[in-house]
Amino acid sequence: MDIVASYPVVKAFLAGSFSGTFSTILFQPLDLVKTRLQNPQPAILKSASDVRMITIFATVVQQDKIFGLWKGMTPSITRCVPGVGLYFCSLDWLKSHYVPGRTPTPLESITLGAVARCMSAGALIPITVVKTRYESGVYQYESVGSALRHIYHTEGLKGMTCGLIPTLVRDAPYSGLYFMFYTQMKLLVPQKHLNSSFAAPIHFTCGIAAGIMASVITQPADVLKTKMQLYPNKFHSLLSAIVHVHSKYGFAGYFKGMVPRMLRRTLVTAMAWTIYEQVTKNIGLK
Repeated sequence: MDIVASYPVVKAFLAGSFSGTFSTILFQPLDLVKTRLQNPQPAILKSASDVRMITIFATVVQQDKIFGLWKGMTPSITRCVPGVGLYFCSLDWLKSHYVPGRTPTPLESITLGAVARCMSAGALIPITVVKTRYESGVYQYESVGSALRHIYHTEGLKGMTCGLIPTLVRDAPYSGLYFMFYTQMKLLVPQKHLNSSFAAPIHFTCGIAAGIMASVITQPADVLKTKMQLYPNKFHSLLSAIVHVHSKYGFAGYFKGMVPRMLRRTLVTAMAWTIYEQVTKNIGLK
């Protein structure tokens, strides 16, 4: 406990991990639906034109019961809990060193959020690969450990890190834009309200708005990341994935799965930030 009390970065990591746990468990079904919308399976759905959120929900529940919606929960927790913790502690460290004691400017916010996300996303990319494959229904792994071993033995280091570039292209701008929108919207709220009992709903509302804007901008990168991680032998480069999506689905293909991703990502991030703000306030980090 002395370590936690002495090091703000540790507090930020624990607060972030705590917030990430609840939001990840609650909204996992939306992530699964998003992945399957981006990768419709002919054996499950009659045709790509029939792919809808409600269709996938119904298909998963029919085949795997209600708990099938939480398929991929283990890799999600394995990735998101330390990932959110790493993101928040990285962000806290960057803020304390480069913008101490003040609110960062919009450009500083984008930079800080993007760098913090690159650090956490890069460290956990192997788990991200496993998580995507779990949710897709294409692969049948027994556990996260066996999945990592199988990928390493059959695909090598390249398989463990496939989709890294589109992941960073998606996550870094998302986190940077989100942090910028979030901090700027908080500036519009009188400080007395942020210190009142309305603080949590205010943080959540700011988080929702920031998440929607950031999600729309970064959706194409999410589609490309999913394709590259599911079919690494087919898509050897980001360009090949871009060409494939455009030739098969047109421009709209880059926004497949946007609704469930926007719902999940926005709600997860808003909840994570709200819990993080409250926890850090209670443990004396702020």
